[in-house]
Amino acid sequence: MDIQRFAAFSTGNAGGNPAGVVLSDTPYSEAEMARVAAEVGYSETAFAVAQDDSGKAWRVRYFSPESEVPFCGHATIALGAALGLHAGPGEFDLTLNNAAITVAAQSSESGMQASLSSPPTQSQAISDDELADALALFGFEQGDLDPRLAPARIHGGADHIVLALKERSQLAGMSYDLDQGREMMRKHGIVTIMLVVIAGDQSFDVRNAFASGGVLEDPATGAAAAAFSGYLRDQAWPHGGTLTIRQGEDMGQPSLIQVELDDTAGAPVRISGRVRDMA
Repeated sequence: MDIQRFAAFSTGNAGGNPAGVVLSDTPYSEAEMARVAAEVGYSETAFAVAQDDSGKAWRVRYFSPESEVPFCGHATIALGAALGLHAGPGEFDLTLNNAAITVAAQSSESGMQASLSSPPTQSQAISDDELADALALFGFEQGDLDPRLAPARIHGGADHIVLALKERSQLAGMSYDLDQGREMMRKHGIVTIMLVVIAGDQSFDVRNAFASGGVLEDPATGAAAAAFSGYLRDQAWPHGGTLTIRQGEDMGQPSLIQVELDDTAGAPVRISGRVRDMA
């Protein structure tokens, strides 16, 4: 099995979120994919099986070290780079467990770039139980939350909880118990908890706790970025058609996620970023 390694949403020649990518003509068993993902040790590894001889259509599944996830944005961006190197720049059709999306790859003077069109987005009010558990996990109180964005359950191919915080220092001090987080996230059926600080109408600093997959934190989370962008649209936020999400800075792995969206409720959003070949 040929395992490629890329860092998605990198900044320059550093940062980004590492992902494993496996391209194959024939599918692997769930047990084999789970084993390989655990051995690779990244937050996700994408397994893509060619659906024809064109190199343009692929069946994709994503595995973290502890579980399968329905959609992973940064691993899809990494996959886009791998497909661009494999079949040349262009757009590729991806069939996921619960959605059909596309990823596009292009090369530039600054390296490989990739963009994905996300699954449809949706959001809903958080339940009292979800909010109480999320606040308790990080040791936050209601007074720590930014009233401009209410806590919510958000979706863009996978389910997340988002909490907007008042102060950047609160984000920098994020801390929680991994086992407690895993139990809480699996109890509520969510993949990550996204902590957000509003830097401007089109600019956000974030951190994503990913205990459900056995990972304390992701340095870049494209799936949560897609879900969050859809949530902002649902709130009639003045997004202006583009958003910039900075993540990973507090981990020493600065990452940059660019988003394009319109005002069509529930529509996919476009997530873009640079990809660094870790080989």
